[in-house]
Amino acid sequence: MPWGEGERLQKVLAKAGVASRRAAEEMIAQGRVEVDGAIVTEQGLRIDPDHAVVRVDGARVVIREELVHLALNKPKGWQSTMSDDLGRPCVGDIVAERVMAGQRLFHVGRLDADTEGLLLLTNDGDLAHRLMHPSYEVSKTYLATVNGEVNAKSVGRRLRDGVELEDGPARVDKFQVLELGEGRSLVKLVLHEGRKHIVRRLLDAVGHPVVRLVRTNIGPVVLGDQRPGTLRVLGRDEVGKLYEAVSL
Repeated sequence: MPWGEGERLQKVLAKAGVASRRAAEEMIAQGRVEVDGAIVTEQGLRIDPDHAVVRVDGARVVIREELVHLALNKPKGWQSTMSDDLGRPCVGDIVAERVMAGQRLFHVGRLDADTEGLLLLTNDGDLAHRLMHPSYEVSKTYLATVNGEVNAKSVGRRLRDGVELEDGPARVDKFQVLELGEGRSLVKLVLHEGRKHIVRRLLDAVGHPVVRLVRTNIGPVVLGDQRPGTLRVLGRDEVGKLYEAVSL
């Protein structure tokens, strides 16, 4: 980048929502800001926000303005696709205005039509690809209502040890029974597998078919009390942690 071009670092940090310009200058003076792996302590350094990798206290700050990161609560019965040949309701309907405005959005991890909950949408193809890639093992949390009263000890052990499915073994990282009663159970599973229908198949295999399934977390992003069918823009901390989770 030719000398004198680019944007001042403290201005870039302020625009990214890290802190006011004055507070950003203090962070720089305290040695808390890195650009491309090197700590910067001088004020007024100019950087190219499209290419520089900026970290504050070791956490990545996403500074490219055109990047979009959204959390969607996918309603039951909706397809996890950007368009549907059969005219069924799909994720693309919810983000249609953004797509028409020229945003090319990728969804991170599909959910089958009957499964509800958290889907991430971003126009950063590298991020989407890595979040779905098994080698980065980003964990996902599900709440499942299942038939039958689950024995937490024996079923938990089987799921943690691994269950042989038709396309190879699968296991969960954590398993918890939250509620029991009236022939049903509410259970919580954490796993980093992304295979098709994996949660339903695992619970089927241990004799507790799924009645309702909701994905509540992907890595650091939590669904919380977001209403079905709504979108929210991810906060700066969440975005930073997502990039960190996949070493970007």
